[in-house]
Amino acid sequence: MTAVLLLAACATTVDRSKDDAILQSQDEDAYALAVSLVTEVGPRFAGTEGDARAVQWALAKMTALGFQNVRAEPVSVPRWQRGGISVDVLKPRQQALEAVALGGSLATRPGGIEGDVFPVASLEALEALPRGAAAGKIVFINRRMERSRDGSGYGTAAPIRRKGPAVAARKGARAVLIRSLGTGVNAHTGTTKYEADAPKIPAAALSGPAADALEQLLAGNKRVRVRMTLDSIDAGMAPSANVVGEIPGETGEIVLLGAHLDSWDITPGANDDAAGVGIVMAAAQRIARLGRKPHRTIRVVLYANEEFGIQGGKAYAAAHAAEAARHAMVMEADSGSGTPWKLEGAVADADWPDVVRLAQDLGLELGANGQHGGTDVGEMRKLHAPEIIVVQDGSKYFDVHHTRADTVEALDRAGMVRATGVFARIAHHASEREAAFGRSAPAPE
Repeated sequence: MTAVLLLAACATTVDRSKDDAILQSQDEDAYALAVSLVTEVGPRFAGTEGDARAVQWALAKMTALGFQNVRAEPVSVPRWQRGGISVDVLKPRQQALEAVALGGSLATRPGGIEGDVFPVASLEALEALPRGAAAGKIVFINRRMERSRDGSGYGTAAPIRRKGPAVAARKGARAVLIRSLGTGVNAHTGTTKYEADAPKIPAAALSGPAADALEQLLAGNKRVRVRMTLDSIDAGMAPSANVVGEIPGETGEIVLLGAHLDSWDITPGANDDAAGVGIVMAAAQRIARLGRKPHRTIRVVLYANEEFGIQGGKAYAAAHAAEAARHAMVMEADSGSGTPWKLEGAVADADWPDVVRLAQDLGLELGANGQHGGTDVGEMRKLHAPEIIVVQDGSKYFDVHHTRADTVEALDRAGMVRATGVFARIAHHASEREAAFGRSAPAPE
């Protein structure tokens, strides 16, 4: 009897070793998928022809890779066209400044608008000013973003882009310029949000060198005057889709691996988020290569329009609300191609020790429970879906994020291999775990 038990234990150990070898293999399938999306489709901004090509690319790739139940779930997305832009210093001397419009920005009038530059060091400094303090001026929010491993520098700086134009408008500004939210030199775009109690004003981000040049001019002159011309268009709504594919399981429960299919219009979006698309598709494929049906279905969702409104995440949550309780775990890859180094979670307290063990087994640092994770799967988190959050190295991510420099050359191939293995191991564990991860209240917004 003892010999039989020993043989069974040895067989189980061998099977587990074989599984781990497949789940954490060194293949570069994720990188190959990301390169394919970037080179065959290119920029994939919401509602554009590139967006439509990306949906067709994803349907074809999932089908070719053997995913089942492959489908496009319709999503309606806003269509914004940036048009041309120029930002020119007029006084004390003429100088062109490199800039990109912030997503959703209002256009200037034909011929542009002029104004003296009103510099502030931070959003908080702008908010502290009385109404009318920047009347008729072009506000320049000159705050540098800090480089960080966990991406926290971006989280701290992001309100400048989102809220800056509305705050500046309340102070009487005609337009707003911000120093780009990035750690590189390129001009960085991203969504801004107008608010009902503030006028809509044009908004743009200056590249690092352009912001430096304006800063230097302001340091040596009492008056710096700028002309800004922006030709953006709000073109209404357009059709898009979430693309879904599955590795069917034995039960009706679901382990969801998500990434967003779209990119900004000025960039091929290699790190944001072709890398994530490649990682989740390749991770699911590794589970399929184990050669047996998973206990819970592995569902890959490539979301529409994360960048300019989260319509894909919202549409998925609305369409699948009735099966929210069957989502045993959700994960999202939207942190570029860097190497994973930490696990966090949004799971029931009783299940947190299991995440602790996963972190130990994978050689990752442990963060905290009750955290915010992916933007798109966050819509399911609001419906109490448990989430495990893989934190990737973001030290270099914001050198290229939302810029023209986010090309395949910026991908970290070794980081993608490691990330694919981590996602595959965690998703497989969540699929085979005897009980689903417990549901928890979403973290406060």
